[in-house]
Amino acid sequence: MSILGILRRLVYLLALLCFVVLAITGFYPLLIQGKHISGYLMMVHATFAPVFAICLAVLTVMWASRCRLDKSDFPLIQRILKRFTNLNIPSEPIPKSSLLGQKIAFWLIVFLALPLILSIILSMFPLAGTCGQELLLATHRNVAIVFAVVAVIHTCLVVRAAKK
Repeated sequence: MSILGILRRLVYLLALLCFVVLAITGFYPLLIQGKHISGYLMMVHATFAPVFAICLAVLTVMWASRCRLDKSDFPLIQRILKRFTNLNIPSEPIPKSSLLGQKIAFWLIVFLALPLILSIILSMFPLAGTCGQELLLATHRNVAIVFAVVAVIHTCLVVRAAKK
């Protein structure tokens, strides 16, 4: 295994650790205690969040070419286009282990990270007033739920692909 491969795995594991800590500190107070995050949990959450954001940025750069969507990922669309447009589209064999779900989950994580991070950063500045800050915090919370679901799905797909 190359140094880049080892570095990629280490960054992924650090991002996974940060994700688990952020999920626990972010969802525990609301789901278990019925309160908003505060105190030590807020400090831990705020400490791990920038590390997670940096890991996401590094992983996006390192995995973007590997998770690029190309025409071989969509054989059904190729067949439909070939049939109805009479275009000469060379048909490619369907890969045995399709990584389409993993690729889509990766790009969803990347795109969901933007409103997740920006909503909390913008809520720290008194630009939007009280109602705007409440909206930004609600956006952060709701996007975090969707982000967590997609991240768990992506992790399951990565583990399943690694076992094959």
